Amino acid sequence: MLYAIGDIHGELEKLNRLIGALPLEAGDRLVFLGDYIDRGPDAAGVIARLIDLSRTYECRFLIGNHESMFLDFLGWRKSWYFGGDAFLMNGGDRTLSSYGYFGQEDPEPTKFDLPPAHERFFRDLELTIHEGDYLFVHAGLGEKGIRSGDPAYALRASRPEDLLWNRTTIEMPHDLGITIVYGHTPRPDFGVRWNEPFSIGIDTGAAYGGPLTAIRLPDETIFQAI
Repeated sequence: MLYAIGDIHGELEKLNRLIGALPLEAGDRLVFLGDYIDRGPDAAGVIARLIDLSRTYECRFLIGNHESMFLDFLGWRKSWYFGGDAFLMNGGDRTLSSYGYFGQEDPEPTKFDLPPAHERFFRDLELTIHEGDYLFVHAGLGEKGIRSGDPAYALRASRPEDLLWNRTTIEMPHDLGITIVYGHTPRPDFGVRWNEPFSIGIDTGAAYGGPLTAIRLPDETIFQAI
């Protein structure tokens, strides 16, 4: 089976409870939708747990807008990395604290080294994942592409800004022939955003007191940890 997991935001205890609640078996695969860091208390612990989990199960990890801001803040260069000037005002201070950044004699973003395994984790993050009848993105697609009827073109026509930040296409009907599974935008009541067959949103506000959510595919069973 394939499991997709929504935005974790440093909530290590919720992540551990959720993984413990999943009926994982040998051969199961996991897709994580990004935003592993910021706002919650233990971003570094979350990354360590995900790295450890990937040693047992096949895992793929999307980049979220918060990882994009973080890596840009650190001075990393890639078209996906931007918004570093907004990193601290979006909960980035808690991520830096979890990595011991403020304990340095002279904290300087471009001179700060992540643990090697964590650096590899961040460098390997993906923008999109297409698996069978499901397309996984962190936030959304560009409006032009979502109306094209062609998933490959929809991805080509979507900028990194769309994939990481877009909230305008999340519940639009489309003719792509797939279901988009995404995070990034929690509902006010922290429920799952069911918009079948077009999309399913599973950011359920773990960083704001809501549950951390996973969806099993293709039977679309929901698992949550409070």
